[in-house]
Amino acid sequence: MGQVIATYRVDDPKNLEKKAQSIAIGLTVGSWTDLPLVLQEQMKKHKGTVVSTSETSDGYGAIKISYPSVNYTNDLPAILTTTFGKLSLDGKIKLLDLELSEDLKSAYPGPQFGIEGIRSMLDSHERPLLMSIFKGVIGRDLSYLQEQMKEQGLGGVDVVKDDEILFENELTPLTDRVKVCKEALRQSYEQTGKRTLYAVNITGRTFSIIDQAKRAVEAGADALLFNVFSYGLDVLQALAEEKEIHVPIMAHPAMSGAFISSPEYGFSPALLLGKLLRVVGADFVLFPSPYGSVAMEKEATLGIAKNLTSADGHFKTAFPVPSAGIHPGLVPQLFADFGVDSIINAGGGIHGHPNGTAAGARAFVAAIEGTLRNESLEEIAKGSEELAKALNIWGDAK
Repeated sequence: MGQVIATYRVDDPKNLEKKAQSIAIGLTVGSWTDLPLVLQEQMKKHKGTVVSTSETSDGYGAIKISYPSVNYTNDLPAILTTTFGKLSLDGKIKLLDLELSEDLKSAYPGPQFGIEGIRSMLDSHERPLLMSIFKGVIGRDLSYLQEQMKEQGLGGVDVVKDDEILFENELTPLTDRVKVCKEALRQSYEQTGKRTLYAVNITGRTFSIIDQAKRAVEAGADALLFNVFSYGLDVLQALAEEKEIHVPIMAHPAMSGAFISSPEYGFSPALLLGKLLRVVGADFVLFPSPYGSVAMEKEATLGIAKNLTSADGHFKTAFPVPSAGIHPGLVPQLFADFGVDSIINAGGGIHGHPNGTAAGARAFVAAIEGTLRNESLEEIAKGSEELAKALNIWGDAK
């Protein structure tokens, strides 16, 4: 019989064993010691089991509980309801981790392309990829998007994604948006010989999402951007499992702050943005970088990246995409923190370059290539006017 082991952090480290037993029984059989022996025997396979309790170094309590799979259907809504449903309302308690037994993992798709699949699409290996974001496109028409897309492609960007707040609209409807952006990338490819992927934002009512995604793919989208926490993990899984939607899926963290920001409530970032998004099929995962104005603690970001890229016999690895506040001067720090199996994602750090979007992208490309050669930013900038100007604006990690 399979199981899910949940790890919790509780506010008060006193009476941990009693608290743990209360959770294990309350979320499974409801009561135990009051049951007749014959009924205990019948219910034993349904009873939650305390795996361990301990006090953490920062003064919290840690509790691990095993929930037998006979109690729930093997889907994340059922598992999350079992392990953290009403418990999430029970004061200061945070769900740190969920460990699915090997038999349960087989029901989940994991990334369909993953890091190696996306690298193969781009024929780019052994370096971080570079991604840029459409900026200032709300209220703009298709010609503006086409121009901005071409500039990003000419600059050497590997992936361009829609802004997550670009929804279906009259000026830039989904299929037309895909077609003009793909035409822009065809033109940039003819000039540079470098391929760029376009991730289009899939939006609308929940029950129309699959059809919207199919329309985007039919129009030529290379990847999908999805605001997963506005729709639900299960919807992302449905997209990943749909055979007619055979493109990588990029998970955006919008709304996740409501679930992860408190140290005492909700989910750990490593679980929600790392492990669970990988399990249900995200190929890329965006999350706040440790450097920008919307910064996340570095330890949390490294935990997300670890859960996306660690070896797992069932699931391919997924690209971590630390985002917000990224500029060329941070490239060596990004290498040091997230390694080559990551994506460097910039908005203002590309579009804000004084020589324009293409120059902003080239500044990043120079910084990435030079860092791979173990050169300092100062050394790289001697051969790259674009990088030199970027460093004058944003400086470096120091």
